Formats: sequence, C-alpha cells, structure tokens
Amino acid sequence: MLDYTEYIKILIGLLAIANPFGAIPMFISMTADDSQSERRRTIHQTSLGVAIILLVTLFFGELILQIFGITVNSFRVGGGILILLMAINMLHAKTSQVKQTEEEAGESIVKESVAIVPLAMPLLAGPGAISAVILAAHKGSGISHFITIAVGIILLSLVIWCVLRISPWIATRIGATGINIFTRIMGLVLAAIAVEFIVNGIKGLFPVLAG
Repeated sequence: MLDYTEYIKILIGLLAIANPFGAIPMFISMTADDSQSERRRTIHQTSLGVAIILLVTLFFGELILQIFGITVNSFRVGGGILILLMAINMLHAKTSQVKQTEEEAGESIVKESVAIVPLAMPLLAGPGAISAVILAAHKGSGISHFITIAVGIILLSLVIWCVLRISPWIATRIGATGINIFTRIMGLVLAAIAVEFIVNGIKGLFPVLAG
C-alpha cells in the first residue's frame, strides 16, 4: 500500500486525463437528437464502459507489457510523453489528436450509439488514461493496492456519470469559456504529472542519473 496522498494524486491525475468537463460539448452534439431516455442510456453505458476499460487495464496491464517485452521504465517515458502531448493540447483548450482524430469525430456522428466509441474510448478512457492506470499499478503491490486504485476508477466513472448527467446545465451556466478555463487548469496539472513520469522513467533506465 502507498500513502493515501499518493492514491489521491492518482485519482486527480485520472480526472485530469479523462477531463469529463472537456467532453461535454462533444457529448451534447452527439446526443442532440436523442430523447431523454436515450441520453440517459448513453450516459450509463459511457460511465460503465470507462470503468470496465480501466479496470481491465489495472489487472491485466502488466501482462500486456510482459507479452510485448516492454519494461516499466520504458513505458513510463513513453506514457509520460503521450500524457504531456495531451496536456499541451489541453493548455490550448483543444481536444488532443491522441484521444480522437478529426476523421474519427466525423465518423462518430453517424453511428447509432456513441457511448462506447468514441465517448468511453478513446475520448474519456483513451491511451493517456490507460497509460496512467498501468503506471499507477506498478507503484505498489498487494491486493489492497489494486483494490484502492479500483475504487478510484469507480469514483472516476461516477464523476463522469454526474458530469454528463448535468451537462446541459453546465453548458448553459458555465459556457464554452468556463469549460476551457477548467480544461487549461487540468492541462497544467497533467503536464506536471507527465514530467514526473518521464523523469522517473529516465532515472530507472539510467540509474547513474538517480545518484
């Protein structure tokens, strides 16, 4: 088990990466023609999809790294760079191309259901969130460590559910400017987390630097 502050840090990092507030404009546009019941179903499926994707990553992420012969430190550097690119886009209040390309966004508009693709994956639980979960899992060991992170993932999915549920109210009261300000703040937090991942990964790859 890690110190409880570390788990809070992991949860805040996942919230910054997922950035549910930043997903509000896309969610509203994709469900504009849906009824209330269809929109609620999309919200349920999206939050559940995020939870399942990240929980599977939590418990099987290490196995994936072993299959491809990737060391944790190499993944820290690669994942940190990926998250840093996302943070830079967030600081400019843009949707990162790492999460979703323009072509994918265009295709998603004509799909019948947008809950799992593209909302849950890759918009909310994309490569950045998956990388963060795998790296968080490697920070500790034991069933208590994994259960604590799993609880954090479930809390993240609940926050996503709540934000999407009141998204029309948020969009009306806060507007695009408010959402962009929040996105930039989360981008700054995310940039700091990404730098920490990269530095720790480099130290692990080159132990002489740690001294």
